[in-house]
Amino acid sequence: MKKLLYIGIIVAVVALFGFILSKNKAQNEAETAVVAQKNSSVAVKTETIKTENLSTDFIANGTFAPFQELNFAAEKSGKVTQILVKEGDRVSVGQTLAVIRGDVANVEAQAAKASYQTALNDFNRFESAYKTGGVTKQQLDQAKIALINAESRLQQANISVGDTRLKAPISGIINKKYIEVGSMLTSMPATEMFEIVNTSKLKLNVTVSENQVSTLKTGNKVKVTSSVYPDKQFDGKITFVAAKADASLNFVVEVEIANNPSGDLKAGMYGTAHFESNDKQKAAIRIVPRVAFVGSVSNNEVFVIKDNTAKLTKIVSGRIFGDKVEVLDGLNDGDVVVTSGQINLTDGAKVEIVK
Repeated sequence: MKKLLYIGIIVAVVALFGFILSKNKAQNEAETAVVAQKNSSVAVKTETIKTENLSTDFIANGTFAPFQELNFAAEKSGKVTQILVKEGDRVSVGQTLAVIRGDVANVEAQAAKASYQTALNDFNRFESAYKTGGVTKQQLDQAKIALINAESRLQQANISVGDTRLKAPISGIINKKYIEVGSMLTSMPATEMFEIVNTSKLKLNVTVSENQVSTLKTGNKVKVTSSVYPDKQFDGKITFVAAKADASLNFVVEVEIANNPSGDLKAGMYGTAHFESNDKQKAAIRIVPRVAFVGSVSNNEVFVIKDNTAKLTKIVSGRIFGDKVEVLDGLNDGDVVVTSGQINLTDGAKVEIVK
């Protein structure tokens, strides 16, 4: 009897332990499911959309270029006998840079001068004879035509002599010299001789968006700065606004800068144009952080959080104000957008907002 009692007690204890273990297992599985669900959420940072009072001034970056730039090439063939400038020299329009051998041209010019003198003497003689009836009107006219033709040949010969002196077509600085004394020049193909750059003024080409270009006009004054001289400002004005957008849907704007007397600015330096709004009052603008965009601003896509779920949303963006972008459509004040963690998100993903 006692043996049966012991067996019953043992069975009861085993059953109790089984019940406890089963209950703990169910509880552990539930807790594991909660943890798994929590771990499946993507950690993100967010910001709330709001309307702010912002200045409509904006900036655009570019690289300074020379006001004029020319690769000066030979227009006639010949051997270089003199070079009168070196790299770094400042030259003026019409200044002689080099001389080529002009033996043939000089001979032709001397012959043309002699022919002209003969034609002039003949015309003077015929003119005197015509007054006394010694020659006819037709003979006098023929002498006059001969004089005109001789004068034309002399002028052409003198131009050829002048062509032996290679003169600067623009003012500027000799940036590169490609020839030496003794070099043989050809006109077909034309031999490059000098690179001349005019940096008395500089150009800064920048690109702006369609919303920004509508406020710009040629002649508008622009402040320009350079990262090399952070404490200096240079005066510029808009000289060109593209009538057509480029492949990126941006518009090219050219700003002309009067270089400072010391020539601090150099072509090739990095520059920034500061475009000021005509309206000095701040405007109420709904903005979204620039970092909220998936990819680039031009993609016009952001993740909006609703009920801890990320929804990929298409918006219409406008002007860019540094790290903020104008929202024209697709978002309202109070909407919550993801600003960090987008790379791990897909449309409809669960999120956990972290501070």
